Parts: sequence; C-alpha cells; structure tokens
Amino acid sequence: MRRRFTTVLGVLALLGSLTTACGGGDETEAGAQQLKIGYQRFGGQSLVKAKGEAADAQWSLFESGPALTEALKAGAIDIGQTGEAPPIFAAAGQTDFKIIATSEPVPQGEAVLVKEKSGFTSFKDLKGKKVALNKGSNVNWLLVKLLEANGLKIEDIEVQYLKPAEARPAFDNDQVDAWIIWDPYFSLAQYEGVKVLADATGLANNREYLLASPKALEEKGDLIREFVKTYREVTDWGIANPAERVKLLAPELKIPEDVAARALERSAKPLAPVTPAIGDELQEIADGFTTLELIPTKVDMKSRIDDRFTDLLK
Repeated sequence: MRRRFTTVLGVLALLGSLTTACGGGDETEAGAQQLKIGYQRFGGQSLVKAKGEAADAQWSLFESGPALTEALKAGAIDIGQTGEAPPIFAAAGQTDFKIIATSEPVPQGEAVLVKEKSGFTSFKDLKGKKVALNKGSNVNWLLVKLLEANGLKIEDIEVQYLKPAEARPAFDNDQVDAWIIWDPYFSLAQYEGVKVLADATGLANNREYLLASPKALEEKGDLIREFVKTYREVTDWGIANPAERVKLLAPELKIPEDVAARALERSAKPLAPVTPAIGDELQEIADGFTTLELIPTKVDMKSRIDDRFTDLLK
C-alpha cells in the first residue's frame, strides 16, 4: 500500500504543478494573435489539448480554479474553465471577467471521502472532526450545502483549508477525518479502505464554467468563438467515444486509464449555454457565501453572464 501511496503522491505533484506551453505572449512569430488558455487537468479543455486542437494557443496548467482566476486577473490568460465557486471568489476579489459557457450538472463529480475504518455513516458524524477541502473551489459550496442539509454550522466542524496535493497525504495519514474533493483527485483517492460518505447529488450542480476576460472578448473575439466551437465539438466527440477519450486523456492527465475511466464516466458532461437561470444559480451561491462571510461583500454574478456564444452551445 505504501508503494501505491508514493505513486499517487507523485501523480498529485504532477497534477498540482503549473506548466506553461511554449509561446511568448499574445502574438505568434508570424504576428497573428494567440489565444492564452488556462486549464486544469480534467474537463473538456484537457481533451481539446490532448487531441491537438487549438494547437496555436498558449496553454497554461493550473492546480485549481482559484489559481486560474488569479491568472485571469493578472492578464496571464484570456480564458479558462473552473467550477462554480471560483468565479464568485474572483468577483469578490475585483477580477473582471465574463461567463461565456457552462456545462450540464455534474453532482457525482465531487464528494466527501472518509476511511471505512472510521465508522462514519453520514455527514452528521463529522461534527467536531477535521474536514479538508480547497478554499474557494467548487467543494466550498458543497460544504455549505452539506452543513445546511445536516443541521450543522461551519463552527461544528474543524475545517482544514488544504490544496489537493496537501490534502491527499493528510487524508492518507489520518491527519484529517474527511476530504471533500473533485475529480480526478476524487477518483485517484478511491483506493481500498476509502468510501464515499456523500456526493453533491441533490445539493449542488457542480457545473463547469468557461470564463473570459472582457479585453480578450473585445480583441480576440474571433479566436474565442472558434475555440468555443472546437470545445463543444470535442466534448461531444468524447462523450460519444468514451474508450477513445480515456486513451487520449489518461496520458494527458498522467493517471492510470482505470482511474480516468471512473472519473470521466461520472464527470464528463456536455457544454451548455449560459442563461438567466444560470445567473440566478450563481447568484444564489454568491449570496450564500456573503451570508456566511466567506466573501467580504455582496457580488453581482448575473451581470457576469455573456450569452454571445449561445448559437454554438444549443
């Protein structure tokens, strides 16, 4: 088992690293504009990259949504995909962006993991226990909904805000009692002796969101439109061809094929257009964070919705 832990820690280190594709800015050597794409090692964007699509773009890898939105704020990327909470924390941090696409709900793609030996049978059993999660990521909202559903307050548990690469060894070594995590880290952690205490079903939609800087939308609108079109086509291809998708993505994600297959089976969903209802959904999450003082002030998420690419996503 120790060898497996060592291997997994190595995978987590790779997943958590930041790598930037070759390319030195907004223009190629020929003087053409270049799209700067931020991505995480999962989701449709990883498949676009693995298939060699958008090869002229500059690709930058991030461990989590909050890190990606920081790069968006700094102008290091033009677009990128995150879960549902990072855009809200980014808005609270005065990051300027628009939400140009989303996905169908992915509630099975995030979960609370515990050790079978713990004897925990429900989230209520975690009262007074140490629970690890990445602050500002999609699992932050899942925690809020789990507490609400189980009649608990955030003070009733001991929250440990840890990045995935930090949370995994803490979970493995019983330094925390539970880990709230998303795929593919979720799938990587499903080794013998680990069980799913709860997932987001009935609590959170756990959608994927594609964010773009307003400046890029103005200056690189045609490139972004072409990328969204490609993103949709490649995502649809992957859903229709799951075996081929796993073969392509496992090396890109640097995880075993069985792990990739398990994660993709529950977490790969079609892209969808952003609508006023999506704005309402995000606003509800944002207001919940404001009430709990997880963000310092109320933010307007509805104004971030940009539906100019709806024709590509229907």
